[in-house]
Amino acid sequence: MLGQTQGMTDAGSGLEVGQHAPGFTLRDQNGADVSLSDHLGKRHVLLVFFPWAFSGICTGELTEIRDDLGRFVTEDVQVLTISCDAMFSLRAYADRDGYFFPLLSDSWPHGEVAKAYDVFDDKAGVARRGTFLVGRDGVIRWSLVAGLGERRDFSGYDAAMSHA
Repeated sequence: MLGQTQGMTDAGSGLEVGQHAPGFTLRDQNGADVSLSDHLGKRHVLLVFFPWAFSGICTGELTEIRDDLGRFVTEDVQVLTISCDAMFSLRAYADRDGYFFPLLSDSWPHGEVAKAYDVFDDKAGVARRGTFLVGRDGVIRWSLVAGLGERRDFSGYDAAMSHA
């Protein structure tokens, strides 16, 4: 469903399509600062929030990105993954599984970026599986939010990119 938010409809279901994406600067698994603004005006950005490094569903989703990286990282789009895990945990996770794309730590202030995108789960203290395609202009073009135990379906991303 291009141009509309897909997924959960209850409170905390993510920012809506058409809203301006909140800016942020977070550290990646290597300790480097990465900002959303680094890419705006140049590329679309696919933001992929995930709850836990080393967990089964998260590993499956990030492995899908890794194994089909040319679909998610091109001259037109950059993928940025975000979790509330500490930078050092994300480094071990990336090293173990060969993730060579940015894994950003939203650990301090805890979940601040996930909260800004309305995908922070207060009860579990982690980000839900929020996915946002941010256009070069900083506007959210497509989104999908899945619950903690639900594997996200990236197929809507392909349709959104074909219209970007």
